[in-house]
Amino acid sequence: MKFIFTVFLGLWLVGCTKTPVTNRSQFMMISPDQEMALGATEAKKIVETSKVSSDKKLQERVKRIGQRIAAVSGRSDFAWEFTVIDDATPNAFCLPGGKVFFYTGILKITENDDQIATVMGHEIAHALARHGAERMSMQSASNIGAQVLAAALNVPAEYQNIYSQAYGITSQVGLILPYSRTFEHEADQIGIYLMYKAGYASAQAIKFWENMEKASRGGQKPPVFLSTHPADSERIKAIREYIAQLPVTR
Repeated sequence: MKFIFTVFLGLWLVGCTKTPVTNRSQFMMISPDQEMALGATEAKKIVETSKVSSDKKLQERVKRIGQRIAAVSGRSDFAWEFTVIDDATPNAFCLPGGKVFFYTGILKITENDDQIATVMGHEIAHALARHGAERMSMQSASNIGAQVLAAALNVPAEYQNIYSQAYGITSQVGLILPYSRTFEHEADQIGIYLMYKAGYASAQAIKFWENMEKASRGGQKPPVFLSTHPADSERIKAIREYIAQLPVTR
């Protein structure tokens, strides 16, 4: 047991950071430089393999909103880029280093610039809080943990693969998935703060997520405890609480 504790203590000491706005402690096994390099590589692949929208007005609109959010992010070191992809999937994401992608599918759900800013702030928040790197670090630690415990418990070699798979499922449901939902709530909170600082109407975040809830009705969703995203009603309730904490609601 002492050996196991020493291993996990060593992993924890690899890197402890804090998230912006929420000030939550994080466990990191990936450096910012590594993360930035991954983001740049993935962004290039996405541009090469996706259909970039030819709608110049739409591209300029998303870029304008993105630049306003980026200006209050505190990350002038990011090489910010904003790209609209012609895809009906309701999706958007921000890669490490500030490479932001919006699918036309999610833009159809947004009713105004404030709602686009809601999505923009949320996705940029994921990058600012380094959620991708944190999730990768947790997965790496989980894999190492499975190997260490198997050795400590003298699990026969022929069963170690099965044991690792079972341990992986347990850690996924018991640790990584709940943290993924934490990441989503955190991105909501940070994102609302960013859109507020950029001068957008934070109350429109509620309307956007209500639109998302309506759009997703009828679709098959996993139980909340197996989902990486919080339930829509839970998310909207939390967003109302975040907005109420702002100095002045716009």
